[in-house]
Parts: sequence; C-alpha cells; structure tokens
Amino acid sequence: MVNKVLVVEDEQLLAQNLQDYLSAQGLDVRIAHDGATGIGSAETFAPDVLVFDYRLPDMEGFEVLDAVRQNRACHFVLITGHPTAEVCERARQLEVSHILFKPFPLAELARAVCDLLGFKREAKPGANPSEGFVERRQSRTESFPLQLYDGSWVLADRRRQSPSKAPDDDQMLTGE
Repeated sequence: MVNKVLVVEDEQLLAQNLQDYLSAQGLDVRIAHDGATGIGSAETFAPDVLVFDYRLPDMEGFEVLDAVRQNRACHFVLITGHPTAEVCERARQLEVSHILFKPFPLAELARAVCDLLGFKREAKPGANPSEGFVERRQSRTESFPLQLYDGSWVLADRRRQSPSKAPDDDQMLTGE
C-alpha cells in the first residue's frame, strides 16, 4: 500500500518541487493550488498526510484543515512563510503535527511526513545512518538535483532540459 500525501500550496514551483521530492521517496503525492481544490482533492484522494500552506489565495490554510478533518482522519503538516506566534499557537491548538517555516530543506519535510506515516528511510551507502534522505544538493547524475528557491535548495528536474542546457554547479549556486 502506497501512502498518500496531499500538498496544498499556491506557489506552483514550490508545489511541484514538493510533489517531485516526496514522490521520489516512494509516496503517492497530489497537489492543489488553492483551498477549495485542496478540500475537493482530499475527498477523492483520501490522503494520509495533508501538507498545507497557511496563506492560500481563496482561504486560510486552517480552513482547509477544518474541512478535511471533518471527513478524513489524517495527519497535518503546516508550511508557512509567516511564522507568527498567533499562527504557531493556532496550529498547536488544532493539533498540527509539524510546522515548517519557509524556506525549509525538502528532506526536513520528507522526514516529517515519513515519521507521521511510521516508516523510516534507509540510509544511502556512506551516509550517516540517521539520515535516509538526500540533503540539499545532489550530484549531477541524480534525477532530481536541487536549485535555489527563496533562499533554500529545492528540486529541479533536469530531465526536462537538454544536457547542453543543464546548469553546471556554479550556475546552480548563483542562479545565473
């Protein structure tokens, strides 16, 4: 049985990066770019974990949580670029499992999701045994190298680029 994750994030690039990274961890991931679509997707997709942004174009992320919680038992992970005391307190009151402040490493989200689902990733050969996720940068031979987004490394799918147009490591660091 594949575990299901629904990501409700209005930033399309970030949502796609989260989907690609979590899918690479062996999870079935769907994305929605607004609250109403997220609520509808939760009804049909039945996620085990809902990852949601605090600020969405049509509603607050907590409204999505409330609607999903009425019809579905799942875990909730808040991602936000607005880590105010009020947001954190409300998340705590609503029993949100994890809060991640943007920008965050993708591996941090994967760890939180996998922890909630009750499984651990195997460490790669030569890696620290406590770390089963590829952090920040990956080698040129990996399918999903990371690029800079909002001050944090996120997934960039080079398969969509021709080899001659793929950025080198210096370009990945500078964004040029």
